[in-house]
Amino acid sequence: MHTPRKRFGQNFLVDQQVIHDIVYAIHPIADDVMVEIGPGLGALTRPLLDTLKHLHVVEIDRDIVHTLQKQYPPEQLTIHAADALKFDFGSLGERFRVVGNLPYNISTPLLFHLADFASRVIDMHFMLQKEVVERMVAAPSSSDYGRLSVMLQYRFEMENLLTVPPGAFRPAPKVESAVVRMIPYLALPHPAHNEQLFARVVSAAFAQRRKTLRNTLSLYLKPDDFITLAIDPVLRAENLGMADFVKIANYVEAAGGPTPSAEDAP
Repeated sequence: MHTPRKRFGQNFLVDQQVIHDIVYAIHPIADDVMVEIGPGLGALTRPLLDTLKHLHVVEIDRDIVHTLQKQYPPEQLTIHAADALKFDFGSLGERFRVVGNLPYNISTPLLFHLADFASRVIDMHFMLQKEVVERMVAAPSSSDYGRLSVMLQYRFEMENLLTVPPGAFRPAPKVESAVVRMIPYLALPHPAHNEQLFARVVSAAFAQRRKTLRNTLSLYLKPDDFITLAIDPVLRAENLGMADFVKIANYVEAAGGPTPSAEDAP
């Protein structure tokens, strides 16, 4: 029996009803090109392979890699012994699907890493800490809304599918989990002309949540700019929708970019 490793954030899903519900939501098709991140003890791997002809998995734990190699032939399961944060998901092909029970300790940076491959992704289904999923799908002016919400909502349609209690795992985590569906937009509804600048603007706006936009975006916007943009400078970042941040970034880009010191903004 594999002992869960704390440094890998391992909590293994064991509840059969929850597993069934997740696979039902994923709805695998035999010929899908699919990759599972962190297969662990195979809670999702086994039922997925009941339908899929072939499955890719990315796993960092060498003991689990060896176990999977013994259980499945290579023509059925391709095992990528790698850190998902560094894995080139583009190597899987032009169009693929992603699933996984993501370790809580790397979930946010991993979501940003996967966003880089959004143009090739059909959809993604992840088990995450419930608090993270609530932040991902949060609406403006809510306490959960923040940088993660804006940056992911820029590129994905997202839906919180179901809540999973701690008892569904071994060992049981101290928090609830949730399953989220992420579908990349075929065409971005609000494209940023310079996505790096957009990311910097969002990061600066949320760096000090209690401060107003007049303060947090002072390196990007002057008082007259707020008037031109029809954005109230006494609002806070949490009050703006994703489209508002794109509008600000595109305005700054069109005006010749931020002042030199803005490149060092938080």
